[in-house]
Amino acid sequence: MSSSATACAKVILLGEHAVVYGRPAVALPLPEIRARAEFIPESYPFTLDAPQIGVNARLDELSPNNAIVQVLRIVSSRLGESLPAGRLRVTSDIPVAAGLGSGAAVTTAIVRVLAAVFDRPLTPQQVSAIVFEGERVFHTTPSGIDNTVIGLERPVLFVGGSPPEALPLGGPFDLVVADSGDRCETRVAVESVRQSWWRDTPGMERLFDEVGECVGLAVEALRVGSLGDLGRLMNRNQELLEAIGVSTPLLGRLVAAARDAGALGAKLSGAGMGGSVIALATPGGSPAMAQSMRAGGAAWVRTTTVHP
Repeated sequence: MSSSATACAKVILLGEHAVVYGRPAVALPLPEIRARAEFIPESYPFTLDAPQIGVNARLDELSPNNAIVQVLRIVSSRLGESLPAGRLRVTSDIPVAAGLGSGAAVTTAIVRVLAAVFDRPLTPQQVSAIVFEGERVFHTTPSGIDNTVIGLERPVLFVGGSPPEALPLGGPFDLVVADSGDRCETRVAVESVRQSWWRDTPGMERLFDEVGECVGLAVEALRVGSLGDLGRLMNRNQELLEAIGVSTPLLGRLVAAARDAGALGAKLSGAGMGGSVIALATPGGSPAMAQSMRAGGAAWVRTTTVHP
């Protein structure tokens, strides 16, 4: 009998880059945008079927440097089980390298489905810990945000070196998520910011402090459900990300398109220099915002509801 599991995408609502330097960040699950893993027992050796990346082969036929192959070996080791005979099919709605946690979501779905196959119940915290090891394959020095939010599937306040704190929300709200189609590896953007920090440490620290202040105010806005305040803080965080140097003309156009269509706030999400823009919608305002962002050059647009 086959087994299946899914895992959601994520966004950083506020705080990216500053979180690397000790400030807080707020991250949210996107429950309607998901990766999926299905295992079908068969008589032939373990086979990976990942059509979106053009892979359909036995594990021993694939390069050991393949990211999913490395993740599978980590999962197998942590569960203490050999990979069984059969086919693992992996699909995803989440664009790759768009700042939406694609790698962590795929890994989480794989961990969940193999834990079910081996009848090894795992807590969300245990899933998150295994996924964090897999994240090292994709990002070398991951922050821990992606695996935490996706593994727990709940909003969190994150400060590096401290346990994540579950974040209460005053009510649901809609986010429109637009992938620019431009790609920049996280490590490249992080290194660019680090070089800026070395060149002007006091100036960058001031920017990070302001980002941290935005996050603190946003936590209260989220708690009481003040979407107007939250939107203004998102807009301010975007200004700070532009000053930090990780926005681009295309990201700026998508932000402007969302605001022109009535967004309460809009900003890039993730490492920047490419990737995604998120926009906070008014009730019923998502379709117009999505249309405007497509017209502004977005390669992919989805609307999702964030729940308390």
